[in-house]
Amino acid sequence: QAHLMESGGGSVQAGGSLRLSCSASGAIDSSYHMGWFRQLPGKEREGVADIKRDGSTTYADSVKGRFTVSKDNAKNTLNLQMNSLKPAGTALYYCAADRRQLTYGGSWRDPDALERWGQGTLVIVSS
Repeated sequence: QAHLMESGGGSVQAGGSLRLSCSASGAIDSSYHMGWFRQLPGKEREGVADIKRDGSTTYADSVKGRFTVSKDNAKNTLNLQMNSLKPAGTALYYCAADRRQLTYGGSWRDPDALERWGQGTLVIVSS
């Protein structure tokens, strides 16, 4: 049974940092493309960062230069280092995995079309 589990969410003041992790198990292996989405209150789920099988990455414009996505294939874990956090970053952060790329040419696929999702981890950034 394929499974994704996020951890690392919490509360932080603006300007602070958090590191999210997503542990993958079951059928989700290094052949999968993986990434992070977030859902702000009252908003649609939006792509934050992805990492493809070849290690290349894509970032949303709003997080470029502040967030770093990485993958530890030995531990089958996806990470998201978030620095210089802003109150607008308060959201539920989700890990996703798919055998197809999550982005093409910088454009995010429809989240509803992705194969696997975690349950989410809450990040609260206070001003």
